[in-house]
Amino acid sequence: MSSICPDNRTSGAASRFPVRGPRSTLGGVTDQPGAPLPLAVDRTSPVPLYYQLSQQLEAAIERGGLAPGSLLGNEIELAGRLGLSRPTVRQAIQCLVDKGLLVRRRGVGTQVVHSQVKRPLELSSLYDDLEAAGQRPATRVVRDALQPASAAVAAALGVAEGTEVRFLERLRYAHDEPMACLRNHLPAGLLDCESERLESTGLYRLLRTGGITLHSARQSVGARAASAEEAERLTESAGAPLLTMERVTFDDTGRAVEFGSHVYRASRYSFEFQLLVRS
Repeated sequence: MSSICPDNRTSGAASRFPVRGPRSTLGGVTDQPGAPLPLAVDRTSPVPLYYQLSQQLEAAIERGGLAPGSLLGNEIELAGRLGLSRPTVRQAIQCLVDKGLLVRRRGVGTQVVHSQVKRPLELSSLYDDLEAAGQRPATRVVRDALQPASAAVAAALGVAEGTEVRFLERLRYAHDEPMACLRNHLPAGLLDCESERLESTGLYRLLRTGGITLHSARQSVGARAASAEEAERLTESAGAPLLTMERVTFDDTGRAVEFGSHVYRASRYSFEFQLLVRS
């Protein structure tokens, strides 16, 4: 690729370049100014140099070495620090911009945003998963009301169509950034709590506190384009890709206690699967 050719002229083993700077710039790995962020490029490797650099920067973001809000130096500065060409550095940065890990801000520079949330597919609450990952979750309740169950909701909860159920619609945030729109239907009277409590903790935690033992769930995952309303709430453009999840959760008696229909920003969220070979 033409953008990396200038950097492939130098032979030799991997070269390491410590990147130094104040805490708010690339290299701000600790609270101490000037802390190094060592990066390595192997000029003998068939892997393009821009990709080596982007992978290392991505790993630093994922493990917290590059904190949200950190500024990368401009392309000329980074190229000089790392001994790479400017087109190579630009290509590496663009890879991470495309993944939603970096953002270019006019008058500010290239800034680290929050790493993508990777959620294992297990019976857990998004709130608890974000909290465990240090993502500082928060919730805004959009709607909390009783309404008659539609045919789909009635079938999921095992009640008659038209039966009164509790409908919750919430926006879930991580580090003050919207991540997901959550819509849940529960049997009426199952959960005795005010909307305010739903803004400070997860739904599953409240169900457990109420004496309900969650046992299993039936879940499906998909994808679709964001509606105009969803895009506005999630700060995405209309038609942006969203991940979808529908889940029916059962307690230890086999009763359906929750039917969830959620959408997640694909730019900031992914599901992780563990696949086993059937013996």
